[in-house]
Amino acid sequence: MASRNSRYRWFVVTVFVFFTLLHQADQLLIGPLTSRIMDDFHINIRQMGFVDTFALVVATLFYPVWGYLYDHYARPKLLALASFIWGATTWMNAVVRTFPLFQITRASTGIDNSAYPGMYSLIADYFGPNLRGKIYGVIQLTQPIGYLLGLILALMIAPMLNWSWRTVFIFTGSLGVILSVIIYFGIREVPRGQGEPEFEGHSIEEGVYKFSWEKIKDVLRLKTMWFIFLQGFVGVFPWNVITDFFFYYLEKERGYDENSILFTMAPVILILAAGYFVGGALGDWLFKYTRKGRILISAIGVIMGVIFMYLALNTPIADHTRFFILMCITAVFIPLSSANVLSTIYDITIPEVRSSAQAVESFIENIGAAAAPAIAGAIALTHTMGYSILWICVITWVLCFVLYLGAFFTIDKDIDNLRGQMAERAKTA
Repeated sequence: MASRNSRYRWFVVTVFVFFTLLHQADQLLIGPLTSRIMDDFHINIRQMGFVDTFALVVATLFYPVWGYLYDHYARPKLLALASFIWGATTWMNAVVRTFPLFQITRASTGIDNSAYPGMYSLIADYFGPNLRGKIYGVIQLTQPIGYLLGLILALMIAPMLNWSWRTVFIFTGSLGVILSVIIYFGIREVPRGQGEPEFEGHSIEEGVYKFSWEKIKDVLRLKTMWFIFLQGFVGVFPWNVITDFFFYYLEKERGYDENSILFTMAPVILILAAGYFVGGALGDWLFKYTRKGRILISAIGVIMGVIFMYLALNTPIADHTRFFILMCITAVFIPLSSANVLSTIYDITIPEVRSSAQAVESFIENIGAAAAPAIAGAIALTHTMGYSILWICVITWVLCFVLYLGAFFTIDKDIDNLRGQMAERAKTA
């Protein structure tokens, strides 16, 4: 068994960082390649929006499946399977030649997009509550870095090597297969609950505390979880619209060429990436003083993000400098909640159902997110893409702020409940 104090756990984090980085690069490549794919298949922006929506629908349906499997079987082996599926479905997406088949194969890439709960629950068993926010922040910062990597691959490396968008997908799919081998042979399971502070100095046998449907019902009775569920439902609308269409918005409505997009967005994405770690670190720090700390940081992040996103998208098209500065400031705030929401789920749920709890939350998130690209595309047809992005962001992030205020009044009781359960278990360990 790998100890929570072992150096091996940092190897685990390193592997998961690379997995998330490359997987996000592959998943988010659809954004910078949107125009080329539309030209290849002769489709409009609304049809392209439905392509992304179908993939999100598939991911949504598979969240409960992955959550159930992770809470029953070895998480590293299932993560290896997810990585292999990533590679195989991306290959298929690259080789099809008709738009209906492209829609089907693109939808199949959603299967592995919902495989993250096992990775995060495994991390929770290697690291205690006071470190989880930082670790989740490190892993999640790879999402925007992955997007930047995808931009560089699509806009610089692929043209330099004369690669088509299909060749780019084949390349990233191959990375998924390679990582599946590394995860399968390199990552070890750890007993569920080993990272809880009450078990420091104790050993836990895997399988002593097992998944049950009654325990899932207990999770659903937690008031904080419902605020988390509801903010997740509305909070991912902006992220899906931004990742799918912001590149298109800069190109078609603000008149940026590919180099201008890259040199504008690269610093913004780097700041965004840092925000994930900063948010997790701030949440861990404030959590030491008040159990409301993670919720407070999350609320500040979304409301400040709303303000600066509104100012940025209302900047005159000719004023590139002001637009760039405001987008950089926006990027500081909008990722602050991500690692804190994830940490909060693990702060209030028992170890043997954490993958399922996060899967339920992600399932609810994706119900909302699945509609986002299609809605954004439809609004853009009657207004503009900038108008669509702006008002989806403003409305949903304001709702998130209100929901965080609700969680502010329930979080203490739910954390106390978990700590009491863990203390009782530690007495018999």
